[in-house]
Amino acid sequence: MTAEAIAAPAGTGRLINPWNLWWVAAAFLVMTGAIVSADLWALNFVHVIAGVMWTGIDLFMGFVVGPVMRKLDMPIRRAFTLRLMPRMVFLMPTLSIITGTSGWFLAKQIGYLDVSYPQRWWVVAALVVIGVLTVQGLGILLPTNVRVCLQLQKDKPDVELLGRLMRRYIRSVAIQGTMQMAIIVIMARFVSGL
Repeated sequence: MTAEAIAAPAGTGRLINPWNLWWVAAAFLVMTGAIVSADLWALNFVHVIAGVMWTGIDLFMGFVVGPVMRKLDMPIRRAFTLRLMPRMVFLMPTLSIITGTSGWFLAKQIGYLDVSYPQRWWVVAALVVIGVLTVQGLGILLPTNVRVCLQLQKDKPDVELLGRLMRRYIRSVAIQGTMQMAIIVIMARFVSGL
């Protein structure tokens, strides 16, 4: 596959649109409002809605989109990636930060941070899984998304680099999906009571 066949179509312009930051800021304002208000329902709603979206997208990407993309021809994969990656740059970090932050404040407000062992192991497990998900998402997936978008904007993108980046991305998303399954089990335990 040639670099020309992978490059963004003429007139595409920047793939990463900074105007998306307005809704990111709005989402963080809603989260901040829920935290500051100390309204248990609002904080729980923000945590659950962001968590459901983050988990659902991760599972869909890891177990549906990833395997499908591996089998697509390069022009179709390129077209899909040109539309997917710019959105993921803004969406997934926002959801992960809001889920973890609101979850911390929710656990604190409910009293889960003060439970004793053996129930505390559930809290530790939740913190470890959310930590792994967040570090992997912000440390691997986000930079990979940005690098892929920047490569695709070039007139002659580095085809080998794009291949390596996408393989890493797809593997990481599969790991994210597995970790999301673990957090579902842990959160089900929280909801049923420690």
